[in-house]
Amino acid sequence: MSRASNDMITWGMMLRKLPSIAKALPRVVKGLNVANVKQPDQPCGLGWSFEHATHRNPDGPALLQGEVKLSYAQVNQWANRIAHYLITQGIGKGDVVGVFIENRPELLVTVLAVAKVGAISAMLNTSQTQQALVHSVNLVEPVAIVVGGELVEAYSVIRAQVAIDAARTWWVADQDTLRDPDEVPAGFISLMRASADCPTGNPASSQQVYLDDPCFYIYTSGTTGLPKAGVFKHGRWLKTSTVFGLVALDMRPDDVVYCTLPLYHATGLCVCWGSAIYGASGFAIRRKFSASQFWNDVRKYQATTIGYVGELCRYLIDQPPSANDRDNAVVKMIGNGLRPGVWSEFKRRFGVNHICELYAASDGNIGFSNILNFENTIGFSLMSWALVEYAHDSCAPIRNSKGFMQKVGKGRQGLLLAKIDDKAPLDGYTDPQKTEKVVLHDVFEKGDRYFNTGDLLRSIGFGHAQFVDRLGDTYRWKGENVSTTEVENILLQHPLIAEAVAYGVEISNTNGRAGMVAITPAESLATLDFSELLSFARQHMPAYAVPLFLRVKVKMETTGTFKYQKTRLKDEAFDPRKTDGDPIYAWLPGSDTYVQITEQVLADIHGGKFHY
Repeated sequence: MSRASNDMITWGMMLRKLPSIAKALPRVVKGLNVANVKQPDQPCGLGWSFEHATHRNPDGPALLQGEVKLSYAQVNQWANRIAHYLITQGIGKGDVVGVFIENRPELLVTVLAVAKVGAISAMLNTSQTQQALVHSVNLVEPVAIVVGGELVEAYSVIRAQVAIDAARTWWVADQDTLRDPDEVPAGFISLMRASADCPTGNPASSQQVYLDDPCFYIYTSGTTGLPKAGVFKHGRWLKTSTVFGLVALDMRPDDVVYCTLPLYHATGLCVCWGSAIYGASGFAIRRKFSASQFWNDVRKYQATTIGYVGELCRYLIDQPPSANDRDNAVVKMIGNGLRPGVWSEFKRRFGVNHICELYAASDGNIGFSNILNFENTIGFSLMSWALVEYAHDSCAPIRNSKGFMQKVGKGRQGLLLAKIDDKAPLDGYTDPQKTEKVVLHDVFEKGDRYFNTGDLLRSIGFGHAQFVDRLGDTYRWKGENVSTTEVENILLQHPLIAEAVAYGVEISNTNGRAGMVAITPAESLATLDFSELLSFARQHMPAYAVPLFLRVKVKMETTGTFKYQKTRLKDEAFDPRKTDGDPIYAWLPGSDTYVQITEQVLADIHGGKFHY
C-alpha cells in the first residue's frame, strides 16, 4: 500500500502540469472532433485514413524494415493492386480473410488492402499451431486466407480441417515479395504475382467503409476457454488512431514509430501503426524483438517513438549498460504493462521524456492513456468508468442490499467496469453469447449497462488510475494473454496426466505472471519423464504458454461444487515449503527439462540468477 500512497496525484502535482495541460487541450478538443464520427454513411477507417496520410506525405517513409523503405505512395499503390485483385476474386464487404503472416511489410499491406475492400482481416496469432490454430480459423469462417511463406508448414498441417477454397488460398513469399522469385508451394496462389498488373488507383470501395463496419477480428483469450474473436470496427480504429496519434503523442510526418510488438495484437496493429498513420509518420518494424539490436534499430531508423510492453522494457534494462544508451532520438513511447520499478530507470538510462502508458482491451470499449506524463499510471479516460468491490474467491462484483454494485474509494483497488452507451459502444465478440457474458446490467441504477473488464485498477486521483492485475482464468506473460483452460486441455491429452490445473504465479523482477500447472499423474510420479513432458508442451503450445513450473499432486482438492481451489494454488505458488510435501519442478532458462525445486534453486530464482 505504500507505493499506492506515494503514487497518489496531488493538487500540487496537477498545478505543475498546467503548462502541459494547456498545450494538450487543443489536441484533446481536435481529437474529440475528429474521432467522433456520428454519421453512419460517413467514410472512415483504415483505408480512408491511409489514403489521407498518403495525400499529406506521399514521399515520406511509411513502412521500414531492414533495408526495405517504402513511401506512403508506394504502400498505397501496392495495397490498391491487391485490393483490386481481391475484388476480381469476389472478395467484398463483410467477407472474412484470414491473415497469417509474421511482422513484415507484407502483413500490413495485405491488411490495408483487405480494409480498402471493406472485408475483415482475421489477425491469426502466428505462434499458434495445430488445434488452437484450427479453432481460431474456423471460429470466424473465412472465405480466404493469406499465408506467409514462413508459416506454410504450420498452415499445411491443419489445412484439411478448415474449409477454405484452394482458389482463395494465397501465399506471400518470405522475402522482398515485390520481386517474388520463389517457387509457389503446391496448393497456393502467389498473391503478389496475381495482383502485379492490377490498377494502382484507390478503389471506390475504400470510400464505402463506415464506422460500424468491422475492420479486424483480433483474438483474445478473454477470461476462460479457447481464443475468442473480438470485433474491431473501423469507427473504433479511427478513434484509436486519433486519440493516441494526435491527443497522446502529437505525431507528425517527421516522426518514426519503431515497433517490435506482434502485429496480430491491438497494441501493435491499432495503437502503434494507427498513431503513425494519423501523423503520416514512418512505421519501422522488426520480425521479432531483439534486446541486443533494439537501440541499433532505433538509431538506424531515426525513430522518435517506440512501442512497448512492460516485459520488453525490462529486457532492455537487463542489457549491459552502454556509453551510447542515450544516443537515440526517442522522446516518447507508448504501450502498456510498465512496472514502477522499471519506469524511472528506463527514462533516466535511455533519455526518454514521455512514457505514454495506456490501458485498453481489443474486446472492450474503454481506453486510458497517460497524456500528462505522470509516473506509474495508465493515465485517464474520457469514457465513463468505475471501480467496484469484488469477491476475491469468485472474482465477481459484489452487490449491496439494494442490488447495486459498490464503488471503491480513492487509493483502493477495484474491478474496472466501463459504461456501455452511444459514446462507448461495445463491439464485443463474433459470438453474441460470449459478448453477453461480459455485460453487467443494473449496476448503479436500473437499466444501465457496463462492460466487465476482468481487470483490477487502483484510483490515484484526478481521474487517473494504475493497473493492478488481471482477474479470472487468464494471466499475462511475455506480453501475451494465456488461457489456463487451453493449457489444461493440451496437457490433459498427455497419456500420463490425469488432472491439470493451470494458473499464473509471480516471479520477482518480471512482468506479468508465469505459467504454473498442478498435475495429478495417471499412474505415479515415477512414471513421469520430465524431459519428455517439457518437449510435449513445447510442441503443442506457443512458447509463452509453456508452463515454467509444475506441482505434482496425488489428489487435487476441489470445492463443494467440484471447482479447483486455484486461489490457494496461486498463493502457495512454487515454494516447496508451502505445498504440504507436493514436489515442485521448474523449467530453468537454457535447460531442456523440469528440475525439482530445492531451497537453493528457490533462492536462485528469487535472487534473479535466472533471466526469464
